[in-house]
Amino acid sequence: MKWMAIDYGESRVGVAVSDALEVTARGIETIFWKGRDISFVVDRICELLATEQVEGLVVGIPRRTDGKSGLSEEKARQLALLLEERSGMKPVLQDERYTTVLADRVMREAGIKGPRRRQVVDQIAAEIILQDHLDRRRKGRP
Repeated sequence: MKWMAIDYGESRVGVAVSDALEVTARGIETIFWKGRDISFVVDRICELLATEQVEGLVVGIPRRTDGKSGLSEEKARQLALLLEERSGMKPVLQDERYTTVLADRVMREAGIKGPRRRQVVDQIAAEIILQDHLDRRRKGRP
């Protein structure tokens, strides 16, 4: 089964997909939208779901570090609802705290700098969300 993960952000949305064996995740796109029109993001994700022949969807939920719900979490949940309505696929919602911090660390260690960093940070965060999901499934955890 092939999975897709979404790392929601106010100006960029990172997208990653798994292989059919559910072993590895790879970033495929950063959707630049700058918070303007969420339907643009939904349309593009639905195109990618079809193109990549994805059967499962994970949406990262940006919880606050104190565990409380915030505006970003509400917006990510809204995106998940819109994607479910449009694609018919019920997304798995996954806590994504610290994924951007981890993605920054990965890029720093890989020597990725400047504009390139901004282009891939959200894809790497989506990869981390998806890889965590795949690992949990393999270990039989929800």
